[in-house]
Amino acid sequence: MREKILAAIDKNSKLTQKDLAIMLGATEEEIVNEINAMEQESVICGYPTLINWDKTDCEKVTALIEVKVTPQRGQGFDKIAERIYKFDEVESVYLMSGGFDLTVIIEGKSMKEVALFVSSKLAPMEAVLSTATHFVLKKYKEHGMELVQDSLDERMLITP
Repeated sequence: MREKILAAIDKNSKLTQKDLAIMLGATEEEIVNEINAMEQESVICGYPTLINWDKTDCEKVTALIEVKVTPQRGQGFDKIAERIYKFDEVESVYLMSGGFDLTVIIEGKSMKEVALFVSSKLAPMEAVLSTATHFVLKKYKEHGMELVQDSLDERMLITP
């Protein structure tokens, strides 16, 4: 039951408990109890809304920052990751395999604001060895949802 609830609300968190009960062949009470339990266990951590900021007047810049760090004795990468994700600008932090240790995703109002974050807050941290910043130019799909609409082919049809 849990997996089905999670799959359904992962794509549409606006589904009501009544809708979920009908979709999953359960009672509303079962759905409420299961969701409450998953919230208590931190399986469900929140209900964010996916916004296509390109369709608004708000200027936003998204950057992915590759970070190489020195793991701290007895705590590995967890303590430095925690220090990084506590910054308001940080949207996500992931421990990675490969050529760098952490991926930090941040949003700012401009490239300058992102650069200032990296140079004044992230890079000076004692455990940070190096950073490489990549700016997102266009988002096509995020959280499994397409952000671009199919463009119509407006060329004239020519038939023989």
